[in-house]
Amino acid sequence: MTTSELIKQLRESVKASQQQTATKLGMARATYATLEDGREPKLKELQGLTKLYNVTLDELATGVLSVSSQKTAPVVFGGDPTILPRDLSPEIHPAKLREVLLYITNKISAKANVGETVLYKLLYFIDFDFYEKFGRSITGLTYVKLEHGPVPQQASFQSVIAGMKDNQDIEIVTTKYFSYDQKKYLPLRTLGEITLTHLSAVELEHINWEIDRLSDKTATQLSAFAHLDTPWLATETGKPVDYQLVFYRSAPTAVTEPEDEL
Repeated sequence: MTTSELIKQLRESVKASQQQTATKLGMARATYATLEDGREPKLKELQGLTKLYNVTLDELATGVLSVSSQKTAPVVFGGDPTILPRDLSPEIHPAKLREVLLYITNKISAKANVGETVLYKLLYFIDFDFYEKFGRSITGLTYVKLEHGPVPQQASFQSVIAGMKDNQDIEIVTTKYFSYDQKKYLPLRTLGEITLTHLSAVELEHINWEIDRLSDKTATQLSAFAHLDTPWLATETGKPVDYQLVFYRSAPTAVTEPEDEL
């Protein structure tokens, strides 16, 4: 059989999903899927597969397992608590969204370019990029396609914001950004005053990554970037954006680590 066929067979032999396997290998699911579709693996990917399935580089290259490899017990996926089934219908987690908003606004609200539009687009990419990587959303927010890009569904989002305002977690002010009115979300609690009990280390790392790469962009730049994203493109205006459309992404919005680039 071919290398790609063997890679798929090895995965199916341990009853693992593509997402579970990609997570084990430290790559995006969309990148892993191209290996099973016939893309020639890179050396680093082959090395990861040999360790994962306890096979040799030669066996992967030829598509033929030796007798000794066939008798070797494969890796066990079920015991890894970081691997969860894909969440087919994410639902909002208000307490978690509160922590995300407090964390993000503490990090970026002082930046002149950051208003409501930038915040909305940052939340969208945080959730959809995390879904592409791990099969689940961080906040569980639903996003709706509007002309200038995806925005959180307002009923659920504003309900959380109202609770945060009542709890004196956050305030909303209107400022000027050049000649435009800009709505800014300002935290009333510092990071030292809050406990991030609902966010995992992996989720925080992902949020920080998104902040580093996107938070200096203007609302116009982020809206243009969102317009390149397959989930937004494939959705009818005014309708909710389906998280699972991330698996049809192409460059430049697909989430891949530098070493995973095709």
